Amino acid sequence: MLISTGIGVNSKSYKANAMIKAESANGVEVSKLINGLTDVLYLTNQQQMIPEVKRLLRQKKLSFLSLPIYKFPRILHQLELVGTVIVDTKGLDVSEQQRVAEIIESLEAHDIGAILLGDRMEVPVKSFSLAPAKISFSMSDMMESISEDELWGKISVNLAYRRKSSGISARAAMPPRRNLNVPGKKLAEQLDMVEALVDSLSEQLSMAGIVQRDFLPTQVPNTNEIQWAVAFLPAEWVSGDIYDIARIDEQHIGFYVADVVGHGIPAALLTIFLKQALVMRQTTENSYHIFSPAEVMRNLNLRMTGQKLSGYQFATCCYCLLNTKTLQLTFARAGHPYPILIRALQPPQQLETRGSLLGIFDQAEFIQQTVQLHPGNKVLLYSDGAESFIGSLDEQNVFGFNQEFCEIKDLPVLEMMDEFNTVFQNQKIKPIGIDDITVIGLEIL
Repeated sequence: MLISTGIGVNSKSYKANAMIKAESANGVEVSKLINGLTDVLYLTNQQQMIPEVKRLLRQKKLSFLSLPIYKFPRILHQLELVGTVIVDTKGLDVSEQQRVAEIIESLEAHDIGAILLGDRMEVPVKSFSLAPAKISFSMSDMMESISEDELWGKISVNLAYRRKSSGISARAAMPPRRNLNVPGKKLAEQLDMVEALVDSLSEQLSMAGIVQRDFLPTQVPNTNEIQWAVAFLPAEWVSGDIYDIARIDEQHIGFYVADVVGHGIPAALLTIFLKQALVMRQTTENSYHIFSPAEVMRNLNLRMTGQKLSGYQFATCCYCLLNTKTLQLTFARAGHPYPILIRALQPPQQLETRGSLLGIFDQAEFIQQTVQLHPGNKVLLYSDGAESFIGSLDEQNVFGFNQEFCEIKDLPVLEMMDEFNTVFQNQKIKPIGIDDITVIGLEIL
C-alpha cells in the first residue's frame, strides 16, 4: 500500500551536491543530473532495493538514490535535491517505525511527497498495463495491495507536482498529444464549454465549502470565567483543517485542531472523516467515560489506519481537555505544532509532548502532559499555516517567536483573533505558498 503526502513546495534554488551520488539509467551523479534533482530517494533497512521497484525506476528513466533509514538525518540539509521519497517499511520494529514517522514529518515540512512500501506479494492485482501485473505490494496486513502501475502513478503525481510548484521543467509522464489544427468556430465552442464547466465546478466547490463549515461548531462554550475565539481561513474553497470546541460534561471541555497533509478537495474529504472519528467520550447505559487526550489520539490513529484510506492519509492533530473547575489542561499531539501557553508579561511557552503523525502505524505512541492554568493565562492551538506569523525554527533547530506575534500576545483573546484575521488576510503569499490557517484561542478571565 502506498501513502502520498504533500504536493506543494516552496520555490527554492536546486543546488547539487557532488558528494551524494544517485543511481539512474546512466549512473550519473546528482550534480550532473538535469535540473540537479534526484527523482526518488529510497529509504530502507534491507540489504537492497526491491528488484521490481529498481526495475520500474530504471524503465521510467528516473534518477534514484538508495539510503539506509538511519542515515536520513545526514541529508536533511539536502532535501532540496529530492523529488519524492519511497520508504521500505518491511521488518521495522517499534522504534524504527517511530523514526519513519519523524522522517515523514520532516518531509512534510519540506513539502516532499512520501510513499510507504511494504512486503512484496506474489498476488495478481488489477493492472492498467497490457500485460497483467503479477507483483503487488502492501504495508503490513492492515492495508490492501497495489500494483506496479499504481506505484508508478503515485511516483509520477508526486514528481509532477514537485517540479511544477518549484518551477522546474519535468519530463512528461505520458507522451505529449499531437498538436491539432482546430477551426476558429470549433475552438470558440470548446472555450464556451470550458467556461461553463469552470463555472459549474466553482459553484460546486463553493457549496462544498459551505457543507464543510456545517461540521464546524456554531457556538463556543463561553462562560464568565472562560473566553474562546477562533480564526478559520481556508486556502481554497474548502480546507484541510478541522477544529472543534465541545462541552463534554459540566466540568470538561474538549477542543482540537486537526490538519490533513495537503489541502483542497481530497484533504477536505478526510477532515469530515476526522470529525466523525475523533471521539471525546463513550457512553454506556447510565454512565460515561471521558477519554484522555492520549486515548483520543490513539483511537483516532487506529481508526485512520484501519480505514485503509488511499491518498492524503496523513494528518496531524492536537487535542486538549480542560477541567473548568480545576483549570488543569491536559493535552496530546500527533505531529502537530505545539500548543502555546501565554502568561501575562512573560515570554510565550510551547507546551511540548511527543506524538507521531496520524495514519501511518497502528502501534504509534502518544504521550500526554498536564499544565495548570491561572486567571489571565491564554492557550493557542493552531495549524501549521499560521506558523509564518507565530514563529519558526532557527539554524540550531530552536523555535523562536516572531516579534509581530509577541506584540499582540498580551491582547485579550478576541482582539488577538481579530489581529490574526487581519494579518493573514492581508499577507502577500504566492499561490504555491498558501496554506489553510486555523487558530483556537482560550483565555482564563
